[in-house]
Amino acid sequence: MLWALRAAAGVSIVTTIGIVIVLLRESLAFFGDVPVWEFLGGLQWTPLFKPQQFGVLPLVAGTLLVAGIAGVVSLGLGLGAAIFLSEYSPEGLRRVLKPILEVLAGIPTVVYGYFALTFLTPLLQSIFPDIIIFNALSAGLVMGLMIMPMVSTLSEDAMVAVPKSLRDAAYALGCTKFEVSMKVVIPAALSGIVASFILAISRAVGETMIVTVAAGATPNLTWNPLESIQAMTAFIVQVALGETPQGSPEFRTIFAVGLLLFCMTLVMSIFGRWFVGRFRQQYE
Repeated sequence: MLWALRAAAGVSIVTTIGIVIVLLRESLAFFGDVPVWEFLGGLQWTPLFKPQQFGVLPLVAGTLLVAGIAGVVSLGLGLGAAIFLSEYSPEGLRRVLKPILEVLAGIPTVVYGYFALTFLTPLLQSIFPDIIIFNALSAGLVMGLMIMPMVSTLSEDAMVAVPKSLRDAAYALGCTKFEVSMKVVIPAALSGIVASFILAISRAVGETMIVTVAAGATPNLTWNPLESIQAMTAFIVQVALGETPQGSPEFRTIFAVGLLLFCMTLVMSIFGRWFVGRFRQQYE
């Protein structure tokens, strides 16, 4: 049984190493044709058209724009839901609401994408007449709804782990339930809340189908959420459809973009682990 468990753990390690090797091998071949500084600092991304431009910043900006909108939505709704479930909801209601929230995480992301395109975008067009069909705002809002259960579930677990004695002490000092929630429970569970938020943002950065369907395919260097953008994952899907010759610089762009995306999520994960280790509080 011990060796079976070791083998199960080893599969994930070997898979990760294999992914890194493939990304590095193809990316190094790509950077043999395109300088690294042109890739990281260029402002135009047109690898499939003439003249070719390989500046990845428009894809990075589009990815961060959608992920930022999703982060604001998921943090607000998810943290509010976690506070309600942890501090206000009766136990019977909590057992019903929590699984219902978690169902949102099981909906296929392509369904979220078409929901954003066919329902949310027309609704936004009635509010913002200048918004186009494919835009970053609708994709970010729907993505925030998708990752909201991750924030609410993990944050609620962190709040429940806060000892009841801290709450009782605050009540004994005359604090209201709202004051206890905001000034005692949330600071005590801050490391878990931040960890859930970073995990959700990492999920948003790597999301594919929502941005592919709802955000468009325009590598536009902009921070205007009403415009069409192209995320890094959406570009990978576009090139991976099979129309680009393998071995060409255009084809190897997906590995360079994938490597950059891998590095971004890795940095976020490292920061999350450092933050949790730095500010984590253990109670007996």
